[in-house]
Amino acid sequence: MQLGKRYALGENLLYFLVWTTIILVPILNAQMLSEMHVNKTEAWIIWRQIIPFLAIFLVHNTLIAPRYLLKGRYALYLIVNIIFVTIVFSMIYIYEMNIGYTAVYGSFTNYEVYLNILFALFMNGTNGGIKLLYKAFGDEQKMLELKEENLRAEMASLKYQVNPHFFMNTLNNIHALIDIDGEAAKSAVIDLSKMMRYVLYDSERETISLAADLQFMKNYIELMRIRYSDDVVITLDYPHELPEKVVIPPLLLIVFIENAFKHGVSYNQASFINISLFYADSKLTAIISNSRAKQSASIEKGGIGLENVRKRLDLIYGPSGYSLDIHQESDRYTVKLEIPTLHA
Repeated sequence: MQLGKRYALGENLLYFLVWTTIILVPILNAQMLSEMHVNKTEAWIIWRQIIPFLAIFLVHNTLIAPRYLLKGRYALYLIVNIIFVTIVFSMIYIYEMNIGYTAVYGSFTNYEVYLNILFALFMNGTNGGIKLLYKAFGDEQKMLELKEENLRAEMASLKYQVNPHFFMNTLNNIHALIDIDGEAAKSAVIDLSKMMRYVLYDSERETISLAADLQFMKNYIELMRIRYSDDVVITLDYPHELPEKVVIPPLLLIVFIENAFKHGVSYNQASFINISLFYADSKLTAIISNSRAKQSASIEKGGIGLENVRKRLDLIYGPSGYSLDIHQESDRYTVKLEIPTLHA
């Protein structure tokens, strides 16, 4: 809505400047000829010649062009335009003949009727071309804004599909912890409430500081660490000094960590999950490696979370704006993600 108003304002300002210049022609001409006073008679003759064209322009700009040209009714627009201009100058011609004005003093125009009609049609054609040009610019901008809104809506939808998956896993962890250590379960609930605040409020932003997102991942990993025995080795390596102004999209890396726990942990054999984060040259590299439990589903089919994060990456960075490699071996999965970072 605001975009349409801006384009309409720019178009109307253009018309105002053009017609103001035309109306001021007698005054500007007198100044160029270094005359002391403006000849009112000559000025009035010029203005009387301008009035019909100004009237035609106003009707065309406000009624004919919006009603027919901008709605794609081109044949009807052409017919109405020609009839309207012809009627105007025919009436002027009849009026001049009846009143007896001469062609030099007092006439609305100094040209033959057909020349005035052709000039008015050219003027309206120029006006129509300008309106179509502004309409094209406006439509293009509206399409871009609509596309951006759709992308934001789709990203929000994808992001919120991740959250139930995450909370389901975390609540299962706390449920298992209640029977083992009640106090630890209470502490875990507090940690979960902090993560819920992050998901519900901080993740509403388009970007979040890398340090805040890292803290969220650390809290999640600590909750998961409580659930498993010492047979599951979990390591997290990351830069301990991160610039606060470095930001990334929220809830992006957690999906890969969730998949690592989902597919990499076995209760029957030793398992490991290694997470390493590197930040350099305005790029964040995350490497998540985990053991491959027997009969584990392929990570490529590891639920909606991974598929959604792929879509989010495409929407945020474009298909070639990031790097995502998933390598599968007989005993391990390795995910390597490289994304550009921004500065808040």
